[in-house]
Amino acid sequence: MSKDQTRRRILEAAGPVFAEKGYDAATVREICSRAGVNLAAVNYYFGSKEQLYVETLQYGRDPEGQHDQPLTWPADAAPEDKLRLFIEGLVRQMLGERAPWHRQLMLREILQPTGACRQLVERHFRARMDQLLGILDEILPPEVPLSRRQQIAFSIVGQALYYRVASEIVKFLVDEDQRQAHFGVDQLAAHILDFSLAALGLHPGLAVPRPEVTHEPLEP
Repeated sequence: MSKDQTRRRILEAAGPVFAEKGYDAATVREICSRAGVNLAAVNYYFGSKEQLYVETLQYGRDPEGQHDQPLTWPADAAPEDKLRLFIEGLVRQMLGERAPWHRQLMLREILQPTGACRQLVERHFRARMDQLLGILDEILPPEVPLSRRQQIAFSIVGQALYYRVASEIVKFLVDEDQRQAHFGVDQLAAHILDFSLAALGLHPGLAVPRPEVTHEPLEP
């Protein structure tokens, strides 16, 4: 068995253990036993239990290392086209094939973050967020503060993230024929783009006018 095969075998054994038990309760002994490797293999291939955990999180979200490539577009692309390409890539990443234990592990890490969380953010998420903020810089007026642009960016990402972390809820609430017809990658990407542009006032056909709120004068 090659070194790459051994690494993958350890990662595939570590995923369910970390997902079921969490970082603190998971043991290197159990992981190595499930992987069928020597107890020293974790230190040899990963250096530490903590680094194994970090790489297990990464392996679960992107087994083939394809999702962290920077998005590119033509130099003359309009900001709206850049946003469309960004959202399409985001939705494909969220709905792509993943290890079955990955969602449980990611939810555990989000709700009970370990030291690995910051590493994940710096290694894999910050560059994408900066890219999205750069697109919004081109779309929004310059007087829009950074905090507002960050809120908008999180709202865009959150729309795609929901279909990943709550996929079972979507299945319960939406009939299968409707999911097949309207909840594929292309349809969801188009919806998130349209919805986001409408929220930014750039897709007036979708914007829902707010009803005027009137208040009756108070009785003296």
